[in-house]
Amino acid sequence: MERAMQEQLVADMKAAMKAGEKDRLSAIRMLRAALKDKEIELGHALDASESLSVVTRLVKQRNDAAAQYADAGRDDLKEKELSEVAFFQTYMPEPLSDEELVAIIDQAIADSGATSMRDMGKVMAIVKAKAEGRADMGKLSGIVKGRLG
Repeated sequence: MERAMQEQLVADMKAAMKAGEKDRLSAIRMLRAALKDKEIELGHALDASESLSVVTRLVKQRNDAAAQYADAGRDDLKEKELSEVAFFQTYMPEPLSDEELVAIIDQAIADSGATSMRDMGKVMAIVKAKAEGRADMGKLSGIVKGRLG
């Protein structure tokens, strides 16, 4: 796992232990375990983008679980999941604003020469490289469809 993130997680874990924050400590351990699992799966230390993809996956899983708990009327569990999401997001880069997303998409459309929905794959490849971890790919896809459609 990326060295800076690993050091930050260890420091946060120590602080959570000293403060007796069991939920935060649990989330830190969960994140460390997920990062370690990915490291073992890939067979090498994670770089920044690989670490970010693990954190992004955890955030998406927690958001999905929170939505399911909300549908089931379990607000207590929903709040726990959302607090974990908030914690995990502290390890992610600042999200792009809607204006920045539109600018990136417009630039990608211009760079790729896209004119129709058939060119969406080319545009998404460029956009994904520029916005990795800083935007929801589903949202990006919707904006690209709107621009090309």
